[in-house]
Amino acid sequence: MFVAELMSKIFQATRCRTIVQFKFLIALAMIVPFRSALALDLSQAQVVVPTTLSARERKAVTMLIEEVEKRTQIRWAESNKLPASAKVAIAVGPVAALREFGGEFASELTNEQPASAAEGFRIRIKKQKSAVTVFVIGNDSRGVLFGVGRLLRELRMQPGRVSLADNFSVTTAPKYLLRGHQLGYRPKTNSYDAWDLDRWEQYFRDLAVFGCNAIELIPPRSDDDADSPHFPRPPMEMMTGMSRLADDYGLDVWIWYPAMDKDYSDARTVEYALNEWSEVFKKLPRIDVVFVPGGDPGHTQPKVLMALLEKQTGNLHRFHPRAQMWVSPQSFNQEWFDEFIGILRNDQPAWLSGVVFGPQVRGSLAQLRALVPSRYPIRHYPDITHSRQCQYPVPDWDTAFAITEGRECINPRPLGEAAIFRATQPGTVGFLTYSEGCNDDVNKFIWSGLGWDPDQSPANILCEYSRYFIGDKFAERFAQGLLALEQDWRGPLLANRDVLRTLALFQSLEKAAAPDELKNWRFQQALLRAYYDAYTRIRLAHEKRVEARALEKLRTVSKRGSESAMREAEVILDRGAEEMVAVNLRRRIFELAEELYQSIRMQLSVEKYKAIAVDRGAMLDTVDYPLNNRRWLKERFAALRRLDSEAARLKGIAEIVNWTNPGLGGFYDDLGNVAYQPHLVRGSGYDRDPAFLESSRVDFEEWDVVDKGDEKPAGAVRYSWLDHAESLFDAPLRMHYANLDSTAQYRLRVVYGGDSPRKKICLIANDKVEIHPFIQKPFPFQPLEFDVPREATRRGELDLSWFGEPGQGGNGRSCQVSEVWLLKP
Repeated sequence: MFVAELMSKIFQATRCRTIVQFKFLIALAMIVPFRSALALDLSQAQVVVPTTLSARERKAVTMLIEEVEKRTQIRWAESNKLPASAKVAIAVGPVAALREFGGEFASELTNEQPASAAEGFRIRIKKQKSAVTVFVIGNDSRGVLFGVGRLLRELRMQPGRVSLADNFSVTTAPKYLLRGHQLGYRPKTNSYDAWDLDRWEQYFRDLAVFGCNAIELIPPRSDDDADSPHFPRPPMEMMTGMSRLADDYGLDVWIWYPAMDKDYSDARTVEYALNEWSEVFKKLPRIDVVFVPGGDPGHTQPKVLMALLEKQTGNLHRFHPRAQMWVSPQSFNQEWFDEFIGILRNDQPAWLSGVVFGPQVRGSLAQLRALVPSRYPIRHYPDITHSRQCQYPVPDWDTAFAITEGRECINPRPLGEAAIFRATQPGTVGFLTYSEGCNDDVNKFIWSGLGWDPDQSPANILCEYSRYFIGDKFAERFAQGLLALEQDWRGPLLANRDVLRTLALFQSLEKAAAPDELKNWRFQQALLRAYYDAYTRIRLAHEKRVEARALEKLRTVSKRGSESAMREAEVILDRGAEEMVAVNLRRRIFELAEELYQSIRMQLSVEKYKAIAVDRGAMLDTVDYPLNNRRWLKERFAALRRLDSEAARLKGIAEIVNWTNPGLGGFYDDLGNVAYQPHLVRGSGYDRDPAFLESSRVDFEEWDVVDKGDEKPAGAVRYSWLDHAESLFDAPLRMHYANLDSTAQYRLRVVYGGDSPRKKICLIANDKVEIHPFIQKPFPFQPLEFDVPREATRRGELDLSWFGEPGQGGNGRSCQVSEVWLLKP
């Protein structure tokens, strides 16, 4: 039966119309249900350990016993010697103590050719007569921890029973030396600020089970509020406790420490910083590395910053003599970036231990590796928590999802994160991810799994994740559901019928789950996403139909006059907005949000749960965000009513109903809408360029949701201005037209959008003909028109290239275009 299902999935994959669909179905086919000829019953097992276990190795054994008990209600006994009456044992320890806990198999196991790499381990099953022993043998203390983690992932656990495939055997060690995640206790996160040390210890365990060996903490003063209504402890006390917990399990402790003071060329500022940082350093029981970003936050010239960090390194070594200092060139403009590379190459500072590649770094990781002297290893700092306006945005995301689910929503992206990993990790010592909450939980485990073994499939990691955290009976279907949630986000939403199938899958799991299983926060997150995705699709279809009916009324203006047509269109729009759709789905979204607040204090609303901001994961606050042009249309109607003549009003209505109509021989692109960008030059694609450093990408901004202060437009904006295509830093944004009339005089209409208003942009045709020089993007947004010289279209083709100002730093976003019309008058 299973073989038939597998072949069916592969056959479906071969019929896919897109690479994305092909990868998705192949990943589904890789989810192999557990099939074992024999299962070794470990329910009555005893755990045998050597008397010489270190404190950290004992932590690993305690984790094994307690995590099994949580899932099975079976408490394994522990001893230093296997009782003669025991039939099943689990022997755990480092290879150095094998002769003590290996029993009669000690010589045989010692004589094996084990992997000696740091953090590696072996798991073996040895049988003699009626007795069976499962050996977990670590190459070192971390190897014991990760060997226990691998055993936990392989066990099949349910109330009253524990089993393991009787032919299981593995010898393994990690590919990458650094495999970690940032865990910041601060208000900006969507849940972490409410966690106390018991919750943190559980999460440290969860991460360690999948091979994580490092965490990154954030000091009390950062680019965040000083306090949170959710804090169970003061920030310094929590930071100290988290450092101690990490040390208990033998995990490395990094600190993300931004240099935020205004002027480090001032001696008094430096003295203040040294004193402030030393107060943090001396209170933490463990620090392995301090990482200082070059910007976001902080904005200090490299030569000044490096002078400060040399002093801070000496400061650090007063309390942690072996700790290291790392730095990133984040947010540097071209001049500062060149200065930074020059310091590394010419001075090669001995106090500096490594360089970090993260968000807002000019160029790719491979380019940075080529520029930085080889003595400095490079750590990747990938943003796995944000879905837009970020380092690695969701590709081909529909605007409806982007403006409702937002920048920090629940975002399992197994295939996408695997693509990022494989395109970027070579040349690094590993990674420590950028996270701002547990919304990216699945992504953390994808990175940890690939960091250990880059050759394994994301589907395999998802199966282990689902089996360990959700339960054996749901493992394969829940893993399929996580893949499906990612697929929900790819491409135009109205064309994606799989969204409703994904909901049906999760509803079937929900119906089959026991009450305690429904309290599992990871289950709740996936359920909420499935309901939210489906609700958004249904609402989008409804609101687009409502707008279409309103526009039809406007098209009858010649028969009924402008006022009557606008009034009737407004009635349609308002009634459509008041009409609730998919009420049961919406209700369940709010129920699940409450359940998530109760289970892990996840804050999905500013008003209800005191999230710090709407764009910080508060998905409830945008669940009903308008998905059509109702508000913009009503503002336009009000403006038209103020005009003096009926002719002017009729002209304005004609402009509205023909907005996307370029006329005979013309072309229209809504560049932020993946369904309407036929002339956009996409570039090399997500798998090769997931940061879109050399490719165009789509991005978004909800101008009437996010507080931008003076940068907020005066009124409503068109739906098509909520999204845009963009290029980063010095890369051009390109469009290509073919089959043009070589004798015609074309005119270009363009709306410059994006989240970086008033920055300058220029437009060149065919790489040599200037359409317009650098001009400031108008704000509020409005269409601009430019003549296209005949010489530019003489060959019947046209290439357009937009450029932002060269050499810029920060996030590199300025070259942003929402709509383009190529008009043939």
